[in-house]
Parts: sequence; C-alpha cells; structure tokens
Amino acid sequence: MAAPAPGLISVFSSPQELGASLAQLVAQRATYCLAGARARFSLGLSGGSLVSMLARELPAAIAPTGLPSLTHWTLCFCDERLVPFEHAESTYGLYRTHLLSKLPIPDSQVITINPQLPVEEAAEDYAKKLRQAFQGDSIPVFDLLILGVGPDGHTCSLFPDHPLLQEREKIVAPISDSPKPPPQRVTLTLPVLNAARTVIFVATGEGKAAVLKERWANHLLYCPG
Repeated sequence: MAAPAPGLISVFSSPQELGASLAQLVAQRATYCLAGARARFSLGLSGGSLVSMLARELPAAIAPTGLPSLTHWTLCFCDERLVPFEHAESTYGLYRTHLLSKLPIPDSQVITINPQLPVEEAAEDYAKKLRQAFQGDSIPVFDLLILGVGPDGHTCSLFPDHPLLQEREKIVAPISDSPKPPPQRVTLTLPVLNAARTVIFVATGEGKAAVLKERWANHLLYCPG
C-alpha cells in the first residue's frame, strides 16, 4: 500500500460521508505504518465534532486489521482544556467515553495531560510524557495528526496573532488567555505539527469555507453542510 499523497483536498456532501472517509484514512495510515520497519502507529487527535465522527466510524474501519494491532498504537491529543476528565469540555474525557470504550488501546499508550496541575506544569508534564513515548525524536514525529479548524482559522489551541505562533523551542505550550473558553489549555506547538508525517485538517460548515481558502494541509476534508 502506498503512502497517502500530499496536497489532497476532499469535499463531502454530509458529515456522515466525511466521517466514513476520515475513518478509512486513519485505518489505511495505521496499516501502512504497522507494516513498516517501526511497526508502530502514532496518532494525535483533536476534539469538537471529530469525537462523534470517529466514535461512529473508526471501530468498524479498523476491524479488518484486527483489534490486536491496537497494542501498537500510541494515542495523543493535539490540545486539551485544563478541566477534569469528567468535564464536558475535556477532549480526552469525551474520547474515553465515546471511542476508547470501543477500542482496546492499552492505557499506557494513551498519553494525556494531568488536569490537576497548574497550566504551566501541565504543559511541561505532557511534553515529558511525549518525549518518553517518542524516544529518539528531538521533536515528536506523529504518523498522523487529525486537526480541526475554527472559523477564525485556529487549529489546536493556536489562535491567529497569538504569541504562541512564534514558539519554536517548546513542543507543548500552555495558554492561559485562550480567545475561546475555557481560557486555560495545553497545546502542541507548530514545530510538532510541521514535523508530522501526515496531517489531516477536518472542517464542517459553511462558516469555515473562507478561511480554508487561506490555509494549506497535507490532507483537507471539508463538508460545507
């Protein structure tokens, strides 16, 4: 199986069609990576509407590869709100409830923040966990990052004109003044996004059409409705 081609833009008529295609892309990328010399697959997930899409479609998409292959996955989160995992705004909490209950990825290979720490310490702790999971990489190199896009063009918790866009040293950064609540978050930085082997940006809704014309990604999946 060949690696996914760069620069692909796909437009779908419904979120359901988009979700099914996204799940197939994840399954294909996982199969490709697990068949390689490293025999590992590292995936970074974002929240929002992606949670329901992947919870609905991904278990069936990866079923043909065999659930034991999930023991070779490393699952991380592209950004996270500094709230308890039981909170409705917790990205990991939502995935734990809706997706991970269906996918037996070992807990030790699901990398999360510690929401009980202050935001600066939570970012440092998450960076330490990522470095342990990606030993040998000066910057973690994900096999696949799935990123959302906000109406203002933000992705992860990297907002337009925010100083974090200039961060080049840290792999994980804290943010205490997010324009979108909750204000305290932990986010991957641009060096990590740029280092990924494959990046998929996923956007739904007419309100995001304009900003998408100004952005580029390895893969872009878009549903106008």
